Amino acid sequence: MISVEEATRFVAATVRPLSVEYLSLPLAAGRILREDLRADRDFPPFNRVAMDGIALRFAAVEAGQPEFRIESTQFAGQPPTPLHDPEAAVEIMTGAALPEGVDTVIRYEDLTFRTDADGQRYATVQALPPRQGHNVHARAADRRQGDLLVPAGTRLEPAEVAVAATIGAATVAVTRRPRVAVVSTGDELVPITEQPAAHQIRRSNALMLQAAAWQAGAEAETFHFNDDPEALRLGLPALLEGFDAVILSGGVSKGKADFLPETLRELGVEQVFHEVQQRPGKPFWFGQQPGGAVVFALPGNPVSTFVNFYRYARPWLLAVQQPTIEATDSPVTAWLGGPVSAVLTEDVQFKPRLTHFLLVSLEAGPDGSLLATPERAGGSGDMASLLTSAGFLELPPEQELFPAGTVLPAWRCR
Repeated sequence: MISVEEATRFVAATVRPLSVEYLSLPLAAGRILREDLRADRDFPPFNRVAMDGIALRFAAVEAGQPEFRIESTQFAGQPPTPLHDPEAAVEIMTGAALPEGVDTVIRYEDLTFRTDADGQRYATVQALPPRQGHNVHARAADRRQGDLLVPAGTRLEPAEVAVAATIGAATVAVTRRPRVAVVSTGDELVPITEQPAAHQIRRSNALMLQAAAWQAGAEAETFHFNDDPEALRLGLPALLEGFDAVILSGGVSKGKADFLPETLRELGVEQVFHEVQQRPGKPFWFGQQPGGAVVFALPGNPVSTFVNFYRYARPWLLAVQQPTIEATDSPVTAWLGGPVSAVLTEDVQFKPRLTHFLLVSLEAGPDGSLLATPERAGGSGDMASLLTSAGFLELPPEQELFPAGTVLPAWRCR
């Protein structure tokens, strides 16, 4: 049996970046970028008007000129027309390019207007602008042409999509989604559309894992095998060859119907480890098909399945979507989706010399720290305890008593 730290290192060692695909920008939302996006021109590309009002020469208003004839009107999207009369002004709208001959904008709220008998409009300044360039978003004030805007390895969230669109990145290079086969095993499991008999349960773990894999950016399909070695031998090879990862739930402990470890070895999957010094989820089996899928064979109790996925499989799925994998002596802290620090709010005692994954609720404390409060759970079979848990603390095996106020790693699930 190996430690949690060793198991993490072994899992991390199998990470390899997935291949690149090119998608139109709308379809790339949520994907991991595999190329740097740079500014194709200055941000903003012109001196941009930041308020509706009038544009004029600061020197004129600074000299005490109170009223300005409106020489022209300019809207956003129109080519700028230079100001011809230095004592006049241009009525102008937000987003327009500042015309030549003016350098300052005074908003409507600081103006009054009149119209003479000939229909000519004039604006009187009620509040002097504080400086030249007031209400003007200067060209290149945000970024310059060629500046790095979105580096490779960034997830394309709405803000990144907006920037990519601004620079004309109609097609972008992204990591293809990991392909995951989620497999439930067990004679006691029936489809969710069926009414289970008294001795049966529905296949909830598979749908839980599928949803979690989708949230991690993967494409996940579900499969089921009964506790039948021959069915496993016939059905698993296609999954091992056709998917990047196979995540199984159940059939990995020491029971007489736990056929998975031996069957996987018979199919050529190289076992990396079996059993980890942790609770819940000690029977966790991990291996890799040479040239094929990585295999996470998780214990079947729902809480064991849940914490093992978020502790090992989810970080692996996030890591393979990155453009490069950096070597580290501490993969726990280096992986995306890794833990954050949280403060325990109650005393906790755990005697076995095992790493303990403790379900907790998480909330912000008055000082901004993350507070972790243990949730009541009836063991690793208590699926309902997951509803009130935002994650789990990782309690190290070196101590038994964890007083309130102890700072510990917290793995978020929400």
